[in-house]
Amino acid sequence: MNTLSCPSRSSAPRNLFSYRKYWASRFGTAPYLPMSRAEMDLLGWDSCDIILVTGDAYIDHPSFGMALIGRLLEAQGFRVGIISQPDWLSAKAFRALGKPNLFFGVTAGNMDSMVNRYTADRKPRSDDAYTPNGEANKRPDHAVVVYAQRCREAFPGSNVVIGSIEASLRRIAHYDYWSDKVRRSVLPDSKADLLIFGSAERAIVELAHRLAAGEPIATIRDLRGTAFMVPRGWLPAAGWAEIDASEVDTPGLLVRHADPYAMTPEAGKEAACASRPALSESRSGAARTQVIQMQFQSHLRMPKLDRTRTAIRLPSYEEVAADPVLYAHASRTFHVESNPGNARALIQAHGERDVWLNPPPIPLSTAEMDGVFASPFQRRPHPCYGDAKIPAFEMIRFSINIMRGCFGGCTFCSITEHEGRIIQSRSEQSILHEIEEIRDKTPGFTGIISDLGGPTANMYRLACKDPKIESACRRLSCVYPGICENLDTDHTPLLQLYRKARALPGVKKVLISSGLRYDLALRDPQYVKELVSHHVGGYLKIAPEHTEDGPLAHMMKPGMSSYEQFRILFEKFSKEAGKEQYLIPYFIAAHPGTTDQDMLNLALWLKRNHFRLDQVQTFLPTPLAIATAMYHSRKNPLKKVGRDSDLVETVRGARQRRLHKAFLRYHDPENWPLLREALKQMGRADLIGNGRKQLIPFFQPAGTGLRGAPPERVQTAGRAAVPARVVAANAARTKC
Repeated sequence: MNTLSCPSRSSAPRNLFSYRKYWASRFGTAPYLPMSRAEMDLLGWDSCDIILVTGDAYIDHPSFGMALIGRLLEAQGFRVGIISQPDWLSAKAFRALGKPNLFFGVTAGNMDSMVNRYTADRKPRSDDAYTPNGEANKRPDHAVVVYAQRCREAFPGSNVVIGSIEASLRRIAHYDYWSDKVRRSVLPDSKADLLIFGSAERAIVELAHRLAAGEPIATIRDLRGTAFMVPRGWLPAAGWAEIDASEVDTPGLLVRHADPYAMTPEAGKEAACASRPALSESRSGAARTQVIQMQFQSHLRMPKLDRTRTAIRLPSYEEVAADPVLYAHASRTFHVESNPGNARALIQAHGERDVWLNPPPIPLSTAEMDGVFASPFQRRPHPCYGDAKIPAFEMIRFSINIMRGCFGGCTFCSITEHEGRIIQSRSEQSILHEIEEIRDKTPGFTGIISDLGGPTANMYRLACKDPKIESACRRLSCVYPGICENLDTDHTPLLQLYRKARALPGVKKVLISSGLRYDLALRDPQYVKELVSHHVGGYLKIAPEHTEDGPLAHMMKPGMSSYEQFRILFEKFSKEAGKEQYLIPYFIAAHPGTTDQDMLNLALWLKRNHFRLDQVQTFLPTPLAIATAMYHSRKNPLKKVGRDSDLVETVRGARQRRLHKAFLRYHDPENWPLLREALKQMGRADLIGNGRKQLIPFFQPAGTGLRGAPPERVQTAGRAAVPARVVAANAARTKC
C-alpha cells in the first residue's frame, strides 16, 4: 500500500512534465478534443483513454477548466474526449464516445451548478453564460452527482473521478443554501471512485499515469488534493495517528449531543471537561467527573505527533447536520488545515464510512504553470456550435490569466477553498507569448487586451518573504486585519509586465478588469500611477463591499480609510494623466454580521458620494465558505465557537434581504415603499422627504412601487395625492 506524506512547499514534488509520455502520443495533437465518434475516426482513435464530462460548452481556451485539463492530459500522451452538456435524463449521451480506457472525469463546469442555475433569491436564472446563445436549463441541479451517476449507468465498470469547483466546495458535509440544509459530501452521493479538489493538475496527471500502468484506482490513496470513501477507522499505514478536531481547536461548552468534545482549560483557569462518547447518561456525577479527569490527564500526556502522519477527525455528517455549532467548529478546523505546507489529512464520518481528505496539492512552479498554458489551444469554441455566441467566451476572449490563488481570505469568496492562498504565477515570457497568440489567432482582435489578471489584479508574484514562515503559517488572510510584515508587496514585476505587454506590436491598449486589491496597491504608489495612467478604460472596478466596521470584520475586508486613500491617489493620477476616469465600487447586501442600521449607513454614504448603483449583489452562501458557516450557524468561525459565543447578525428572511438590497438602490422608485416603511420602523422618518440630505422622497412616481396605483395620481403614506407633473419635477430636483 502506498503511504501518504505531507511535505512542505519547499519539498520538491514531481514535475508535471517529467513523466514518460503514454504510448498514444503517437497520434499527435488533436485540432479540438473530439466530441463525437466521427471526430475520433478522423484522428484514427478506436477509443478514448479519458473522457471529460462537463456542464459547460466546450471552448478550447485556457480560461475553461475542461480545456485546460484536457490539453494537459493530451500533452502527457493520452487520448482525451469531451462530452459537453449531455442530456442527463438517460445514459445514452454518456455512451457517445464509448467506454474510456482509464476514467471518466466529471465536472459541473467553471461554476457550481446551483450558483449557475439560481439567483441569490433562489429564483431560476433566465440564461447561462457558459451555454451557446446563453440558453438556460442545459445542466441539472447538482450536476456532478447526476453526471457521475449517469457515467456509472452507461458503463458500470468504469472508473469515475469528480473534480472542479463544485466537487471542491462540496468535498465534506456542507450547508446547501438552495435546500436550506446540510448535505453530505458529494462523494457518497455521486458514487465516484475519487474526488480531486483544488487545482487538479498534479493529481490528475499522476492518477492517469498510474492507472495506465495498471494500478487499481481503489489502491491509489496517497495523492495530495484527493478525497475518497473508506471503511470507518481506516488509516493508510502503520504509524499513522488519528486525533479529534477538538484537540486542534476546542469549541465552547457543548451539551446537546451524547458525543460532546473534551474541553481544555482556559488560560489561567481550572476548567471542567465535557465527557467523551463512552460516558452513558446513567452514570453518576462523581463517576462522570472521574472519567473526565482521567481522559484530560491522558490528553496532557499525549506525545507530539508527526504532522505528516496524522489525520484529524471532524465532527461527522450526522453531527454537523444536527448541530450548527459543530458545523461552525468543523468549518473553522477545515480552514485552519488548508496550508499545503502544514495541513493534515481530514476525516469525516458519513454513516458507517469515512470521507478521507488528503492534504491540499503543492502549488505549481512558474515553469509548470507556463507548461500548462502552453498547449496548442484554438482559443475559440468547438466548431459544432457554429455561429452561436457563448457569453462567457465573449467576455474573456481577449483576456489573459496571469496567476491563480488569493491570500485575501474574504469570508464570502470561494477562491481560497478551491485555489488556495499561495499565489501561482506564470512567467513574463509565457504571458507575452499568449498576447501574441491572441493577436495572431483570435478573430475580431482590435488591439485591445481586455484583462491581465486572475482572481485579483495585483497579486502577481507576491508571496511570503520566507518559505519556512509560509509553510508554518495558519493565518486565514495575509492582509487582514492588516498586511502581514512577512508579505512581499513589491509590484515591480507586475509593472514590468504591463509595460512590455503594451509595447508589443499590434497591441494598442492593455486594460485591467480583474478586481483590484487596493490596500495592497497603496503599498506601491508607482503601481497605482502606472495603472491609472495606462490601464483604466474610463472606469475601474474595486470592491470595498461595505462601509461599516461590523460587516467588514465578518468579511475580513479592510476599512474605508484604505478606500479613501486609494480614491485620492486615483483622482490625483487621473488628473495628472489628463484623463476623466471613475471608480466603480462594489458592495454586498445582507452579508452575515450586517444590521439594518449598517445598510442605512451605507445608503447614506452612497448618496453623499453621488453613487447610484445599477448592479448590486445580495450575499449568496456558497458551500464551504466561512461566511456561509456564519449564515447557517449564526456563529463566527473566525473565532473559537461554542454555545455561549456571540451570535452573528444574520439576514435570512426574504423581506429583510430585499430591504438590504433596496438600501443599495435607494434611488430606485420601486424600492421607496419598502424603504419608507423600514425607515419609520427604525425611527428615521426624518430621512423621508425631498431635501438633499434625505434618502428617499415622499412622492411615489406613477406606475412604480405601489402596484395597481392610478396612472396620474399616487397616494403616498401620510400625505395627500401628488399630481404626476409634480412628481416628475421633484424627481429632477432630487437627483444626486
